[in-house]
Amino acid sequence: MATEFLSAGHYVPERRVTSAELEASLGLEAGWIERRTGIVERRYAGPDEALSDMAVAAGEMALSRAGFERRRVGLLILATSTPDHLLPPSAPLVAYRLGLDGAGAIDMAGACGGYLYALALADSFVRAQRKPVLVVAGNILSRRTNPKERASVILFADAAAATLVGPTTRRNAGALGVHLTSDGAGYDLIKIPAGGSRKPFREDTPRIETLMHLSDGRAVFSKATAMMAGASRRALEEAHLSVADVDHWIAHQANSRIIGATQAKLGLSDDKVLSSVTHYGNSSAATIPLTLSLALDTRRFTPGEVLLMSAAGAGMTGGAIAWGL
Repeated sequence: MATEFLSAGHYVPERRVTSAELEASLGLEAGWIERRTGIVERRYAGPDEALSDMAVAAGEMALSRAGFERRRVGLLILATSTPDHLLPPSAPLVAYRLGLDGAGAIDMAGACGGYLYALALADSFVRAQRKPVLVVAGNILSRRTNPKERASVILFADAAAATLVGPTTRRNAGALGVHLTSDGAGYDLIKIPAGGSRKPFREDTPRIETLMHLSDGRAVFSKATAMMAGASRRALEEAHLSVADVDHWIAHQANSRIIGATQAKLGLSDDKVLSSVTHYGNSSAATIPLTLSLALDTRRFTPGEVLLMSAAGAGMTGGAIAWGL
């Protein structure tokens, strides 16, 4: 028994925030953001939109595309760092609103690597239980960035995306090789200081401590590229594949420089790279399934092709999956 992608879906908010708009607010010269990040625009959620609203829209698209009997779904995994509330988890609400009666539902906070961790769990669940899993990843990061911190506000965006995976008798489908990894030495490089058990909210908590802080962009770049390239090689080795066997590569869409540097480390040609960072920015865990869903709007993948997915982010946590299409 193996696992296969049954469908995908995505949701991006209507509001477009251009890099020119951010350059004006930050006092930067025209074109500065695109030259350094590859991002021309990104989407921001509306004032009345919550993470669960976006997750439901993405999940609805994936389920509708598949024409799927929803009662068959055994589990919903929601990869997010920006749930509706700290408690309860948002996944049960998303599952309820999607009509997944009785399905398990759990949040997974894996930052930018969250989708790969969720997909690895989903693959194992499908193989063990022979039931489909809906994996949703989404974030509203526009409410967690400091508008005055150039290093983070120019990158982050809002989006949600979903993939429905299920059992198949096809060989060489699903997770062929998985390598999940972490580097706690970089734990503080990207963080929201307040709100957890280390530094709980208080009445006098400064608002800036509830916002994301990126302390050392160069260190993040170095660690992220090394982590994604190394994890990709390990995942391919576990699958008994080489870089030459990869048909499509989706990296976490952190920014164009990190994607390009990792691509160079792996020796992947441009025609194998799928990307969405230019028009959608960095929505953390959502970027890989978003890129996949957008690609399905314009192309058809061939059974037997190999998709390599790589991610690294806050924590530092990340990994790679070599997936048989």
